[in-house]
Amino acid sequence: MRLIDEEGEQVGVVPTDEARRRAKDAGLDLVEVAPEARPPVCKILDYGRFKYEVQKKEKRSKSSSSASTLKELRVRPAISPHDLGYRLKDGRRFLEAGHKVLVVCMFRGRQMAHPEHGHDVMRRVAEELGDIARVETAAKLMGRRMSMLLAPTSAAKRGSSKSNRPPKEKNAPQAAAPAKPDPPQETGPSEAPVSQSETETAPETGSDS
Repeated sequence: MRLIDEEGEQVGVVPTDEARRRAKDAGLDLVEVAPEARPPVCKILDYGRFKYEVQKKEKRSKSSSSASTLKELRVRPAISPHDLGYRLKDGRRFLEAGHKVLVVCMFRGRQMAHPEHGHDVMRRVAEELGDIARVETAAKLMGRRMSMLLAPTSAAKRGSSKSNRPPKEKNAPQAAAPAKPDPPQETGPSEAPVSQSETETAPETGSDS
């Protein structure tokens, strides 16, 4: 194998046993860094640190590639305000995630006679997303396709971090205490109603002497 020592110096082609002995004497590991080479290339190093550096590099590469992803947002010259609102929500989500957004306006049939309608839509999109994006490439018509490129600004990242924060807990409204039932009223022995006839006294009749 071809050996590189712990200082990064080329040792040359050495037997495997000698490479292992050198790594052991240095208190490090013998790691194969180029297995496809002939002969394979091995290096004396700290394997734990080597693995950490590889993972860190992969993570950084993945982060940079995802940040440069290009997202497409399709609109029409005669798009309704309702549909445009949905497109703007998607565009804002893409920008806050760090993506560039390519806004594409497709023309059909007689719409080609009024390219200004497409420019109006592009201007509205740029204005609505202007708080988190900048126009990197102005709207340009090529054939039946008008495109404009938006790039996220630092405000987009701040908006994304705010949206990821957990909502503050609100004090739950206290439930009203249940109303206590009225205590049962004590009732005495029921009295039968007295009829009017019973209350009237019969007229007294005098005796004839």
